[in-house]
Amino acid sequence: MAPKKTDTPHVPITPEEIARDTYEAYKLGAAVVHVHARDEQGNPTHRKDVYARIFSLIREKCPGMIICASTSGRTDRDLGHRAEVLDLGPDMASLTLGSVNFLKQPSINTLEDISALARMMGERGVKPELEIFEPGFIGVAEYLHIKGLLHPPLHFNLLLGSRGSIPAEMRDLVYLADSLPADSTWSAAGIGMYQSRINAAAILMGGHVRVGLEDSLHYDPGKRVLATNGQLVRRIATIAGELGREIASPAEAREILRLDKSCR
Repeated sequence: MAPKKTDTPHVPITPEEIARDTYEAYKLGAAVVHVHARDEQGNPTHRKDVYARIFSLIREKCPGMIICASTSGRTDRDLGHRAEVLDLGPDMASLTLGSVNFLKQPSINTLEDISALARMMGERGVKPELEIFEPGFIGVAEYLHIKGLLHPPLHFNLLLGSRGSIPAEMRDLVYLADSLPADSTWSAAGIGMYQSRINAAAILMGGHVRVGLEDSLHYDPGKRVLATNGQLVRRIATIAGELGREIASPAEAREILRLDKSCR
């Protein structure tokens, strides 16, 4: 959502570039793709027509791959705009369970907006990917479950190391994972220099992994080498293999996440 071509030539902007990177990751073992759309100027957009083109290309190139759309309010808080993509039938959609202070701007998510998005996802059969930046966000998930807006089994995406949110020490990841409701599934992502260590820790802990340029533009913690999405996925697949964690196919990932097995 944030990087531009001036930051790195490897960030995919157009639907064709996004589909190309997705296909490369798919061939390397990625079962889920988290999608942010950009407009003609390369800026984040929630436009349904742009997302529709991206989804169409991904479904054509990557049969069975799980599509997780963004409903982020980081650059556009309008609830109608954020929810547009849900009408396109993604398998999953991100749902950030609280507000976060990023370096350049805050991402504001009121309980009212979170509840409305959760309700709309439920009505459309879209599984929420519950984004956790702070331990308190887990309490929000439990509250929404009590209110009937979230239905187990829940899937959490634990994001560590962003300025203004939970740090990325091993104890932080262990604490978050141990705080999740029973029968939940979870993935972990480290921001910036913490990407590899959090990914590796998640593999060792029996969790799953989110990796890519949204979380780090560089291949190395010293920020000397600009990465591609393909390189980051390949490295994690290699580490997982060395540690005895078999990479799930899209069909197996659907089973793990309790999604409909059919490909839309």
